[in-house]
Amino acid sequence: MNKTELIERIAQEAGVPEGEAQRHFGAFERVVTEALKGGDEVQITGFGKFSVKERKAREGRNPQTGEKMKIKASKVPSFSAGNALKQAV
Repeated sequence: MNKTELIERIAQEAGVPEGEAQRHFGAFERVVTEALKGGDEVQITGFGKFSVKERKAREGRNPQTGEKMKIKASKVPSFSAGNALKQAV
């Protein structure tokens, strides 16, 4: 399911026009993004938790040449599924 299909399903489930569902979904994306950028976590009980994880610097290989290269430390977004979501799947 891609973003467009997800928005269509949300609109159907909520009984609202697709434009309204799209605005709400966009707001959700912006709120979660800003929270993560600010160092906060977003926890939705039963569904899951969005957070930021630190990746340490490490050594890797260039897949084309096989040459060793250094990969810088970085921050990456992470999602951990909640118990209700795990059980549903």
